[in-house]
Amino acid sequence: MPGTYARALRCNQSSAFQQSHRSGLWAERGLFYPGGVHGPIRSVWNEERPPDPPLRVWRDWVLVASLVPIAVLEGALRPDLPWRAVSVLLTVGLVPTLLWRRSRPLLMLAIAFGATNLAPLLTGGHSAETYTLVYLLLLVYALFRWGSGREAVIGLAIMLTSICLAILSGRIVLADAIAACAVMFSAIALGVAFRYRARARMRELDQVKLLEREQLARDLHDTVAHHVSAMAIRAQAGIATSAKRPDAAIEALRVIEAEAARALDEMRAMVRVLRHNEPADLAPGRHIRDLEQLAGRGTSGPAVDVELSGDLDDLPPSVGAAIYRLAQESVTNARRHARRATRIEVRVAADDTSVHLSVSDDGDSSLMRQTGSPGYGLIGMIERAGLLGGTCVAGPNPDRGWTVTAVLPRAGAAT
Repeated sequence: MPGTYARALRCNQSSAFQQSHRSGLWAERGLFYPGGVHGPIRSVWNEERPPDPPLRVWRDWVLVASLVPIAVLEGALRPDLPWRAVSVLLTVGLVPTLLWRRSRPLLMLAIAFGATNLAPLLTGGHSAETYTLVYLLLLVYALFRWGSGREAVIGLAIMLTSICLAILSGRIVLADAIAACAVMFSAIALGVAFRYRARARMRELDQVKLLEREQLARDLHDTVAHHVSAMAIRAQAGIATSAKRPDAAIEALRVIEAEAARALDEMRAMVRVLRHNEPADLAPGRHIRDLEQLAGRGTSGPAVDVELSGDLDDLPPSVGAAIYRLAQESVTNARRHARRATRIEVRVAADDTSVHLSVSDDGDSSLMRQTGSPGYGLIGMIERAGLLGGTCVAGPNPDRGWTVTAVLPRAGAAT
């Protein structure tokens, strides 16, 4: 595949990702709903409750146990409190609603605001509210933090109706009503802010999990392709030479057994990463110095020559592992596809800002020029380099052979 095609592939993938990302944002904001301006309203109404609201914890019991004596103390010490007994009973009676504010936010808010509006019927129209009832703002916060969209809309209607009834009955004046609305909407804004902050955090975690899965998929492909290709080459060599050398089959089986054992070990390590109940080392398992293990001349296939130059000792583990995997996949592809190749050269050079990798062979690349689409191996190499802020291109040489070139920032990511 020519280098220009590789670059075009990388650009198309990036453009497709950005377009899908923008489409997801617009759809999430409700702008793809039919009905124009009604889209966002319908989106709010259909908003689901956040998953797994926290259960009652010790702090909730401490809060409830503290509010009850505070309400009694206010009733005993406040001289201007009308209908003292009714006010204290109302305040104490609504305290338990705080225990279910996360699991039943709308019901608890309806009980609290309903009771405060019915209490004046017992006091001849006088307000029976205490300063301690400020804890009802926790119910407002909980509704918009843990409730569904329709619960939030219904709860907002209940609160506004309660304020309007208080104004019409003369229990509060307009200035006090405006102040009450300001405090109420502050609690609403705080609940909405924490709600969407938690959602953004969940999206970040999902994105990290997705990137980890992609990395595991690339590592799995590289590992399986490398070891299976080695086993296939050794099996073909054993079959070809078995007639002249009867012991060639036994030698090939030993090599196949060793390669299979290495592949199983690496695959087990990846499976441990996917299991949440088993510890695993999440650090990259390969270093750039491990490239020397790829060098050598076997009984079949092209010889691999590895040359390392520059300061490679203090590279970040992610860069070293990426260089190793890119070189491993390139060598595997050369062994599998390069016809009549006799030599594979792996060159790694590091300078102050970047690490350069070049893997080339001297095989016949005419067949590869006719290939119309890249395989998962090459796509994974491009993605692996892109995640670290680097580039990876592959294409035929002017005369013969194939070359893969990758450049990664020394720091591990582009800034």
